[in-house]
Amino acid sequence: MNYIGIDLGTSAVKLLLVSEAGKILNTVSKEYPLSFPKSGWSEQDPKDWKKAIDEGLKELLKDQDALKVKGIGCGGQMHGLVILDENDEVIRPCILWNDGRTDKETRYLNEVIGEDVLTQNTANIAFAGFTAPKILWVRDNEKENFEKINKIMLPKDYINYLLTGVFASDYSDASGTLLLDVKNKCWSNKMMEICSVKEEQLPKFYESYEVIGTLKKEVADQYGLGDDVIVVAGAGDNAAAAIGTNTIKDGSCNISLGTSGTIFISCDEFKDNKNNAIHNFAHANGRFHLMGCILSAASCNKWFCEEVLKTKDYSALQEKIDDERLGNNDVYFLPYLMGERSPINDTDARGLFIGMDMSSDQSDMYQAVLEGVAFAIRDCLEVAKDLGIRIDTSKICGGGSRSALWRKIIANVLGIRLAIPASEEGPGYGGAMLAMTANKEYGSIEECADRLIAIKGYEEVDETIRERYQKKYEIYKKIYPGVKQLFKQLKQA
Repeated sequence: MNYIGIDLGTSAVKLLLVSEAGKILNTVSKEYPLSFPKSGWSEQDPKDWKKAIDEGLKELLKDQDALKVKGIGCGGQMHGLVILDENDEVIRPCILWNDGRTDKETRYLNEVIGEDVLTQNTANIAFAGFTAPKILWVRDNEKENFEKINKIMLPKDYINYLLTGVFASDYSDASGTLLLDVKNKCWSNKMMEICSVKEEQLPKFYESYEVIGTLKKEVADQYGLGDDVIVVAGAGDNAAAAIGTNTIKDGSCNISLGTSGTIFISCDEFKDNKNNAIHNFAHANGRFHLMGCILSAASCNKWFCEEVLKTKDYSALQEKIDDERLGNNDVYFLPYLMGERSPINDTDARGLFIGMDMSSDQSDMYQAVLEGVAFAIRDCLEVAKDLGIRIDTSKICGGGSRSALWRKIIANVLGIRLAIPASEEGPGYGGAMLAMTANKEYGSIEECADRLIAIKGYEEVDETIRERYQKKYEIYKKIYPGVKQLFKQLKQA
């Protein structure tokens, strides 16, 4: 039997056809556009997701026995606000996770409603990318659209709705809405009241590995699939990637270098996170996790290479950076191109180079970009350390993890060994694994991961390089506090 994993990303959807033994039989990727209507805004048309998946599924199943497919699982970009009217029509473009328009609403939630109230009711404080501030923004700025809302969905839940007709979500993805009481796994009455939302406008909950339904007949017929194909609730992209990298056991860690960057720490029990600088979410295995998220990671690399240097030859740039240069660069970069989430929660923050002199060249600046992302992830790791969590090894996944240089930088900036999974498919593979487990191919998510996930190598810490980076990090962490007020002035200018 075979399974389809869907990774609904920010710039593209990736579809995987995976056998019950975990072998990847086919992969297809389909891109779709991003829209930036105003500075700091980020939107997408859900119809573009549907079109990409329609085309992708047909290509994925070409020359395959579609009737062998028994389940579908989706991992998707988190926090996006998808709203439908009573006719199930999309009301407006989806406001994405990296959209920064909700500074006013975020401050209202944190400062007027209060961080203590938010933490008590959701286990988190408000960040601009979360869904609840976006709901408030629509209510206060697009009254006509707000009054049309019949269903509120997250991106991957919209895809599941198209496939099954079932209005559902899972706890891991819903954790990022700021409407979920994470500890008690239910919608928060207090937050629904604050956001003027009714519970009937919100989806029913399932665990990520639970079946929400089967394919609608017309959908199954469209792709030549059986109408007995199950669809699981799926998970937010980082929780799905954690399944796909076997970051499941208590204390296990995964670092993801995608468009954004995350450090994901699995927890068997709910943990009180009193400093609120990182997120306290449900995991796709039915338990919990802590997560630090930086808004720009591999996107910084792409921006500097393609927009600034006008090249796509990333490897040529990286070849010039040898071990002797690591930890010896005097140029620093703040990777806040879209503002920043963890741990500073500042929508006004922007990218910044500092430390250049007449001897600085593009290699120094490029190295600073890679190091700046690593330092920002280190900021999140330091918050976890303050909570008493100790990490000595982490998995690493995402497009940026394919760079041996970047892996070496991250290992030594963080001072932890990196385990490199044999499969780099992350959320899509995790989605397929959730579907396998739901169809009883394996007794549990843990058994499935232990059987299917292998490690192909490690990036070890070099103590000499680590010590150099420790000194550089002491300088790096002073830069943002030193320019924080300047960012606010730049916004007002």
